Amino acid sequence: MAADLVVFAGVRDWVFDLDDTLYPPESGLFDAVAARIRAYAARVTGVSAEAAVALQRDYAARYGTTLRGLMEEHGVDPEDFLADVHAVDRSALTPLPALAEALVRLPGRKFILTSGTHAHVGETLSRLGIADRFDGVFDIVDAGYLPKPAEATYAAFLARFAIAPTAAAMFEDAPRNLAVPRALGMRTVLVTGRDAPPPDAAAADFVTADLPAFLADIADALLR
Repeated sequence: MAADLVVFAGVRDWVFDLDDTLYPPESGLFDAVAARIRAYAARVTGVSAEAAVALQRDYAARYGTTLRGLMEEHGVDPEDFLADVHAVDRSALTPLPALAEALVRLPGRKFILTSGTHAHVGETLSRLGIADRFDGVFDIVDAGYLPKPAEATYAAFLARFAIAPTAAAMFEDAPRNLAVPRALGMRTVLVTGRDAPPPDAAAADFVTADLPAFLADIADALLR
Protein backbone atom coordinates (compact mmCIF):
# COMPACT_ATOMS: atom_id res chain seq x y z
CA MET A 1 0.00 0.00 0.00
CA ALA A 2 2.74 2.49 0.97
CA ALA A 3 4.39 2.12 -2.45
CA ASP A 4 1.06 2.72 -4.19
CA LEU A 5 0.56 5.96 -2.26
CA VAL A 6 3.49 7.63 -3.98
CA VAL A 7 0.97 8.57 -6.70
CA PHE A 8 0.06 11.40 -4.32
CA ALA A 9 3.53 12.89 -4.67
CA GLY A 10 3.15 16.28 -6.31
CA VAL A 11 -0.36 16.85 -4.94
CA ARG A 12 -0.59 20.45 -3.79
CA ASP A 13 -4.34 20.68 -3.19
CA TRP A 14 -6.51 18.21 -1.29
CA VAL A 15 -10.25 18.41 -1.97
CA PHE A 16 -12.88 16.83 0.27
CA ASP A 17 -16.61 16.36 0.15
CA LEU A 18 -18.17 16.97 3.57
CA ASP A 19 -21.15 14.76 4.39
CA ASP A 20 -20.39 11.07 4.97
CA THR A 21 -16.79 11.77 3.90
CA LEU A 22 -15.09 13.84 6.60
CA TYR A 23 -17.23 12.22 9.28
CA PRO A 24 -18.34 8.59 9.50
CA PRO A 25 -21.77 7.89 7.98
CA GLU A 26 -22.45 5.80 11.06
CA SER A 27 -22.91 9.07 12.98
CA GLY A 28 -26.34 9.36 11.38
CA LEU A 29 -25.94 13.08 10.65
CA PHE A 30 -26.63 12.88 6.94
CA ASP A 31 -29.45 10.40 7.58
CA ALA A 32 -31.06 13.17 9.64
CA VAL A 33 -30.52 15.67 6.81
CA ALA A 34 -32.01 13.19 4.31
CA ALA A 35 -35.07 12.71 6.53
CA ARG A 36 -35.64 16.48 6.56
CA ILE A 37 -35.18 16.58 2.77
CA ARG A 38 -37.92 13.98 2.35
CA ALA A 39 -40.22 15.81 4.78
CA TYR A 40 -39.64 19.09 2.96
CA ALA A 41 -40.30 17.47 -0.42
CA ALA A 42 -43.53 15.97 0.88
CA ARG A 43 -44.72 19.35 2.16
CA VAL A 44 -44.05 21.34 -1.00
CA THR A 45 -45.28 18.72 -3.47
CA GLY A 46 -48.18 17.34 -1.46
CA VAL A 47 -47.10 13.72 -1.92
CA SER A 48 -47.16 11.12 0.84
CA ALA A 49 -44.14 10.37 2.99
CA GLU A 50 -43.65 7.12 1.07
CA ALA A 51 -43.84 8.86 -2.30
CA ALA A 52 -41.36 11.49 -1.07
CA VAL A 53 -38.74 8.77 -0.67
CA ALA A 54 -39.11 7.80 -4.33
CA LEU A 55 -39.18 11.46 -5.38
CA GLN A 56 -35.95 12.16 -3.49
CA ARG A 57 -34.20 9.26 -5.19
CA ASP A 58 -35.50 10.26 -8.61
CA TYR A 59 -34.49 13.92 -8.31
CA ALA A 60 -31.09 13.08 -6.85
CA ALA A 61 -30.45 10.70 -9.75
CA ARG A 62 -31.65 13.07 -12.48
CA TYR A 63 -30.60 16.46 -11.12
CA GLY A 64 -27.70 15.67 -8.79
CA THR A 65 -29.60 16.78 -5.69
CA THR A 66 -33.20 16.77 -4.53
CA LEU A 67 -32.94 20.54 -4.21
CA ARG A 68 -32.18 21.00 -7.89
CA GLY A 69 -35.15 18.84 -8.82
CA LEU A 70 -37.45 20.78 -6.52
CA MET A 71 -36.18 24.05 -7.98
CA GLU A 72 -36.64 22.92 -11.57
CA GLU A 73 -40.01 21.22 -11.19
CA HIS A 74 -41.65 23.02 -8.26
CA GLY A 75 -40.01 26.45 -8.05
CA VAL A 76 -38.71 25.87 -4.54
CA ASP A 77 -36.74 28.69 -2.89
CA PRO A 78 -33.26 27.19 -2.38
CA GLU A 79 -32.42 29.35 0.64
CA ASP A 80 -35.57 28.21 2.47
CA PHE A 81 -34.83 24.57 1.58
CA LEU A 82 -31.20 24.68 2.72
CA ALA A 83 -31.99 26.42 6.01
CA ASP A 84 -34.68 23.84 6.75
CA VAL A 85 -32.86 20.62 5.88
CA HIS A 86 -29.64 21.56 7.70
CA ALA A 87 -31.44 22.34 10.97
CA VAL A 88 -30.30 19.04 12.47
CA ASP A 89 -28.84 17.86 15.77
CA ARG A 90 -25.07 17.46 15.41
CA SER A 91 -24.45 16.19 18.93
CA ALA A 92 -23.54 12.71 17.63
CA LEU A 93 -20.44 14.23 16.04
CA THR A 94 -17.35 14.27 18.22
CA PRO A 95 -13.83 15.63 17.67
CA LEU A 96 -11.61 13.50 15.43
CA PRO A 97 -8.06 14.19 16.61
CA ALA A 98 -6.56 11.59 14.25
CA LEU A 99 -8.17 13.34 11.29
CA ALA A 100 -7.06 16.76 12.54
CA GLU A 101 -3.47 15.56 12.82
CA ALA A 102 -3.49 13.83 9.43
CA LEU A 103 -4.80 16.96 7.71
CA VAL A 104 -1.99 19.04 9.23
CA ARG A 105 0.62 16.58 8.00
CA LEU A 106 -0.55 16.62 4.38
CA PRO A 107 1.59 19.06 2.38
CA GLY A 108 -0.42 21.73 0.61
CA ARG A 109 -3.85 23.35 0.78
CA LYS A 110 -7.11 21.68 1.83
CA PHE A 111 -10.55 22.53 0.48
CA ILE A 112 -14.16 21.41 0.85
CA LEU A 113 -16.43 21.03 -2.19
CA THR A 114 -19.96 20.33 -0.97
CA SER A 115 -23.63 20.37 -1.90
CA GLY A 116 -24.28 21.75 1.58
CA THR A 117 -23.88 25.35 2.75
CA HIS A 118 -21.09 27.34 4.35
CA ALA A 119 -23.10 27.39 7.58
CA HIS A 120 -23.54 23.60 7.54
CA VAL A 121 -19.83 23.16 6.86
CA GLY A 122 -18.83 25.53 9.66
CA GLU A 123 -21.04 23.93 12.30
CA THR A 124 -20.04 20.41 11.28
CA LEU A 125 -16.30 21.10 11.18
CA SER A 126 -16.49 22.77 14.59
CA ARG A 127 -18.05 19.63 16.06
CA LEU A 128 -15.29 17.53 14.47
CA GLY A 129 -12.55 19.82 15.78
CA ILE A 130 -11.13 20.53 12.31
CA ALA A 131 -12.57 23.96 11.50
CA ASP A 132 -9.08 25.46 11.23
CA ARG A 133 -7.70 22.81 8.89
CA PHE A 134 -9.13 24.12 5.60
CA ASP A 135 -8.10 26.88 3.24
CA GLY A 136 -11.45 27.33 1.52
CA VAL A 137 -15.00 26.07 1.06
CA PHE A 138 -17.05 25.95 -2.14
CA ASP A 139 -20.71 25.31 -1.33
CA ILE A 140 -23.89 24.78 -3.31
CA VAL A 141 -24.60 28.53 -3.40
CA ASP A 142 -21.14 29.20 -4.82
CA ALA A 143 -21.98 26.59 -7.48
CA GLY A 144 -25.14 28.47 -8.48
CA TYR A 145 -27.13 25.54 -7.04
CA LEU A 146 -25.71 23.27 -9.74
CA PRO A 147 -24.45 20.24 -7.82
CA LYS A 148 -21.78 17.69 -8.48
CA PRO A 149 -21.28 15.80 -10.77
CA ALA A 150 -21.87 18.75 -13.15
CA GLU A 151 -18.64 19.56 -14.97
CA ALA A 152 -19.33 23.29 -14.67
CA THR A 153 -19.30 23.05 -10.88
CA TYR A 154 -15.88 21.44 -10.79
CA ALA A 155 -14.60 24.01 -13.28
CA ALA A 156 -15.90 26.90 -11.19
CA PHE A 157 -14.40 25.44 -8.02
CA LEU A 158 -10.98 24.86 -9.60
CA ALA A 159 -10.97 28.37 -11.05
CA ARG A 160 -12.03 30.00 -7.76
CA PHE A 161 -9.01 28.60 -5.92
CA ALA A 162 -6.56 28.38 -8.85
CA ILE A 163 -6.25 24.60 -8.50
CA ALA A 164 -4.43 22.57 -11.13
CA PRO A 165 -6.34 19.26 -11.29
CA THR A 166 -3.23 17.24 -12.14
CA ALA A 167 -1.76 18.43 -8.82
CA ALA A 168 -4.88 17.72 -6.77
CA ALA A 169 -6.70 14.84 -5.07
CA MET A 170 -10.45 14.37 -4.51
CA PHE A 171 -12.09 12.47 -1.63
CA GLU A 172 -15.79 11.58 -1.98
CA ASP A 173 -18.39 9.15 -0.66
CA ALA A 174 -20.42 9.22 -3.92
CA PRO A 175 -18.75 7.20 -6.71
CA ARG A 176 -20.38 9.20 -9.53
CA ASN A 177 -18.86 12.42 -8.17
CA LEU A 178 -15.36 11.09 -8.83
CA ALA A 179 -15.76 10.59 -12.57
CA VAL A 180 -15.13 14.20 -13.60
CA PRO A 181 -12.20 14.71 -11.19
CA ARG A 182 -10.54 11.58 -12.48
CA ALA A 183 -11.05 12.62 -16.10
CA LEU A 184 -9.41 15.95 -15.24
CA GLY A 185 -6.36 14.18 -13.89
CA MET A 186 -7.03 14.33 -10.15
CA ARG A 187 -6.15 11.41 -7.88
CA THR A 188 -9.47 10.04 -6.62
CA VAL A 189 -10.41 8.33 -3.37
CA LEU A 190 -13.80 6.83 -2.54
CA VAL A 191 -14.62 7.02 1.17
CA THR A 192 -17.09 4.39 2.40
CA GLY A 193 -18.77 3.50 5.65
CA ARG A 194 -17.21 0.77 7.74
CA ASP A 195 -20.17 -1.51 7.08
CA ALA A 196 -20.83 -0.40 3.51
CA PRO A 197 -21.13 -3.02 0.76
CA PRO A 198 -18.43 -3.09 -1.94
CA PRO A 199 -19.02 0.10 -3.97
CA ASP A 200 -18.91 0.78 -7.66
CA ALA A 201 -15.44 2.27 -7.59
CA ALA A 202 -14.70 2.49 -11.30
CA ALA A 203 -13.68 6.16 -11.02
CA ALA A 204 -11.70 5.70 -7.79
CA ASP A 205 -7.96 5.19 -7.65
CA PHE A 206 -8.34 4.11 -4.01
CA VAL A 207 -11.14 3.07 -1.65
CA THR A 208 -10.98 3.53 2.12
CA ALA A 209 -13.33 3.02 5.04
CA ASP A 210 -10.96 4.86 7.43
CA LEU A 211 -10.15 8.33 6.13
CA PRO A 212 -7.92 9.46 9.05
CA ALA A 213 -5.73 6.35 8.76
CA PHE A 214 -5.60 6.62 4.97
CA LEU A 215 -4.50 10.25 5.11
CA ALA A 216 -1.90 9.39 7.73
CA ASP A 217 -0.57 6.65 5.43
CA ILE A 218 -0.31 9.16 2.58
CA ALA A 219 1.57 11.61 4.81
CA ASP A 220 3.92 8.84 5.92
CA ALA A 221 4.58 7.83 2.30
CA LEU A 222 5.24 11.40 1.20
CA LEU A 223 7.47 12.30 4.13
CA ARG A 224 9.76 9.28 3.90
